Amino acid sequence: MWKLLFPSIAMIAITYAFARFSFGLFLPSITDSLALTERQAGISSSSAYLAYTVALLTSSFFIRTFGQKRVIQFAGLTAVIGLFMISGSYHFLMLASGTFIAGLGSGWASPAFSQVVVTSLEEKKRDKGNTWINSGTSFGLILSGPIALLLTEQWRLAFAFFGVVALVVLIWNSCIIPDKKTEVSKVTFFDRSIFAKAKYLIIASLIIGIGSSIFWTFSRTYLTAQYSMGSHESSFFWVIMGISGVIGGIAGVVIAKLGLRKSYFFAVVLIAASLYFITISSAPFIYLSAVLFGTSYIFMTGLFIVWGSREFSNMPAVGVSLSFLLLGVGQTVGSAVAGELIQVTSFPFSFISFSFVCLLGLLVPVKITTYER
Repeated sequence: MWKLLFPSIAMIAITYAFARFSFGLFLPSITDSLALTERQAGISSSSAYLAYTVALLTSSFFIRTFGQKRVIQFAGLTAVIGLFMISGSYHFLMLASGTFIAGLGSGWASPAFSQVVVTSLEEKKRDKGNTWINSGTSFGLILSGPIALLLTEQWRLAFAFFGVVALVVLIWNSCIIPDKKTEVSKVTFFDRSIFAKAKYLIIASLIIGIGSSIFWTFSRTYLTAQYSMGSHESSFFWVIMGISGVIGGIAGVVIAKLGLRKSYFFAVVLIAASLYFITISSAPFIYLSAVLFGTSYIFMTGLFIVWGSREFSNMPAVGVSLSFLLLGVGQTVGSAVAGELIQVTSFPFSFISFSFVCLLGLLVPVKITTYER
C-alpha cells in the first residue's frame, strides 16, 4: 500500500503546499520586486482559487474521459509549468497566468487520488489511504515554511526549486500510479440531484470553509500585529502547523474506531478551539493553536474525502470535488468577511467570532445517503 501512498502524498504536497499555499508566503517580496499594486497582488492570489474551482468542476469529466493516471499527470504538469512561470515572472500578466496554471493541479489531484484508492486498495484500507494521501499538504507546509524563511528575498530561486521537485514527483507518480480503467458514474455537478443527496456534506464543508478561512488568511498577520512577532517566529508557527497536520493523517484510523459522526464532531471542536486559543496572550496557547489547527484541518479535510467517497461510492471523485469546492467557496467568502470584521472591530473579537461559526458545524447531522446512478 505504501508504495502507492508515498508518491501520492508527494503529489498532494506539491499541488497544494508548493503550487498554491506557498505563494502567500512570498507575496510581500514578489509585490516589491515586480512593483505590483494591491489590486494586482490580489488578482494574482485569487487566480489560483479560480483555477482550483475550474479544475474541481471538470475533474469527474476528465477522470471519466482520460482515466485516473492521466489526470494525476495533468495535475503534476500544471504544477511544474505554473511554478516555473512564477519563478520567471517579470510582469503582472505572466505572474497571474503562472498562479492560475499552478492552481489547477490541486483541483484535479484530490478527486483523481480518491479514484485511485477505490481501484487500487482493499475496501478496509481505503479510509486510511485517503486520509494519509490528504496529509501531503502538511508535509509540503513543513518544507515550504523554512524555504520561505531562508529564501524570502530570493523568491525566484525558491519557486524554481519547487518546480524541480514537482518535476521529480511527476515522474515518480507516472512510474507508480496504475492506469486502471473502471466503469464510473456519469453524474456531474450539473446534475441537480447530487445537491439534494449530499446536502449535509455541502453544508458542513461550507461552514468549515468559512470558519477556517480567518486562520489561513490572517493568523500570521495576527501574530505580527497583536504580539509583535518577527518573521522567524511567525514562520516557526507555520512550520509547527504543518508538522501537526501530519497527525491529521490518522483520520482514517480514528474514523474506523469512532465512526464518521463522532470523528466529525471531534474535529469541529478542535478547529473552534484553535481559533480561540490564538487570542490568549501566552506562548503555550499560541503554539497550541497552531498544533490544533494543523491537526484538525487536515483531519477534517481527510474526513470530508471519506464522507464524499462513501456518499458517491461509484464515483468518489464527485463527492470529493463537491466537498472541496464548497470548502473553497466558504474560505473565499469567509476571508472577505474576516477582513472587514477585523477592520471594524479587532483581531481577537474576529477570531472568537469565527470560532463560534465553526461550532455551528455541530448542528449538521452526519448522514450517508449512498448515491446510485
